[in-house]
Amino acid sequence: MSPTTTLVSSPGKVLVAGGYLVLDPLYSGTVVSTSSRFYTLVTDDLVQSGSGRRSPTSPIQIRVRSPQFVNATWTYKVTLPTGDNKSVLVEQVIDPSSATVSKNKFVQLAIDRTIALASEILGPSSTEPLLSNDIDIIILGDNDFYSQRAQLTSRNLPPTLTSLTQLPSFLHTNVPISQVHKTGLGSSAALITSLVSALLLHLKVIPPSSFDSKVEKSENDGGVSEGRRLAHNLAQYVHCLAQGKIGSGFDVSAACFGSQIYTRFGKEVLDPLMSVEGYNTTDVSLKTTLSSSNPLWNYRVEPFQLPPSIRLMLADVDAGSDTPSLVGKVLKWRKERPEEAKELWDHINLLNQKLSKTLRELNILAEKFEVEYKKVVKYLSSLMYVQWLANPSLPEAEQKIIEQFYQARQTTEDIRAGMRKMGSLSCVPIEPPEQTDLLDTCISVAGVIGGGVPGAGGYDAIWLLVFDPEDCPQTDLPSTRVEGVWSTYKSLDVSPLLATESKDKGVRIESVDGVKGLKELLSELPN
Repeated sequence: MSPTTTLVSSPGKVLVAGGYLVLDPLYSGTVVSTSSRFYTLVTDDLVQSGSGRRSPTSPIQIRVRSPQFVNATWTYKVTLPTGDNKSVLVEQVIDPSSATVSKNKFVQLAIDRTIALASEILGPSSTEPLLSNDIDIIILGDNDFYSQRAQLTSRNLPPTLTSLTQLPSFLHTNVPISQVHKTGLGSSAALITSLVSALLLHLKVIPPSSFDSKVEKSENDGGVSEGRRLAHNLAQYVHCLAQGKIGSGFDVSAACFGSQIYTRFGKEVLDPLMSVEGYNTTDVSLKTTLSSSNPLWNYRVEPFQLPPSIRLMLADVDAGSDTPSLVGKVLKWRKERPEEAKELWDHINLLNQKLSKTLRELNILAEKFEVEYKKVVKYLSSLMYVQWLANPSLPEAEQKIIEQFYQARQTTEDIRAGMRKMGSLSCVPIEPPEQTDLLDTCISVAGVIGGGVPGAGGYDAIWLLVFDPEDCPQTDLPSTRVEGVWSTYKSLDVSPLLATESKDKGVRIESVDGVKGLKELLSELPN
């Protein structure tokens, strides 16, 4: 009997506009999903039992491995509702012979809550057979989620995009999860979204068509299936529960739906499930609360993508900041100075809307004037922005496209100024002087449209939008010029990431053969 295998992936994210504002449902954020992904492989574990099925008297077990980390194997015992016991219970099995014991709250809660939801939807008697062979789970993240500086140094490779492409997929970090240097792409949100989505599929709570974009487009619910919405709602719940607070959710939303203009959901929908005592109670129905038809899930997701031939570039900056600390200080300022904060947030919000509108207009122009658009991209890719409007004799269509790009450039700069002002008023380094100098240097390069610090800001990373013309020599590309700046920059240690924008719609079903390096890695893992 062959094991049943489910493989699902979810993308990382970059919040290019809407930092802090996205915490309030009155405002929106522009989120770009990345080509870097988290993968969850779920397999019926037939190795341990030998006969292919677990003994009826043996406990249900789930083993989870994260092969990129030291001491990253967890085994859980699952108890389904029976008799007077109305709750699902997932307990970690501790090996007494192990010198070190690690825990993973995110993984354990994801398994616990997904099985609890499955049990409620399908019924315990229908859920138990789906777990009769036990479950083996492998979780992997693309290299971009973690700093690769040490790997490049050990191989005597410079910190360039070319060097990163030479690294094997799913590199071992050589440290426990708690010590890894993340790059800010939303690893916990992508991990949880891929894990709960894979389990929902594997336990047959939702059908595979839930993540089929062709099927979704034919439905009458805005092009998003009920299954994808359920996976989103569950992932939001688990992520909030693991973090101990109800966040904005833009990272989970991007992991599930892809690039978007995001407006958060009200906290009321999850409040009944958030207490330590209440999360595993039968007093509140998971099925009802997390249902896609629950009107309290009032988030808004508007599909979005960058214009053609525009590349998102990301860099990991080796300094680091404490995002929760930054957010807490900004919210404290907003509470203490509400009028001042509202005036500034309203101003930044108008700029954020202007940027997304401009980028959408460029998508329309690219479709309407395809030839002219490509000419403009190639033309501007070799010019500094002060030269973009220097030739008023160009044809009207080309001039209109140039003006839109110029507006995008100006708007990104105005947003940066607004975020710096917020940082000054709240005494928070949203765009610290070192980051300002780095960004100013980058955007002065020919062919760079604009940039900023993603999300809550700080010292972690920067993003840039650059022209990426077709049929252009590598040496003449703006991305190559930007790399040159990063490789020689002295004030901060800047290392590029391979990630670009993902055009896919968030969660997708994968095949082992279709994921580079996965088959080889799996063949090397012990049973």
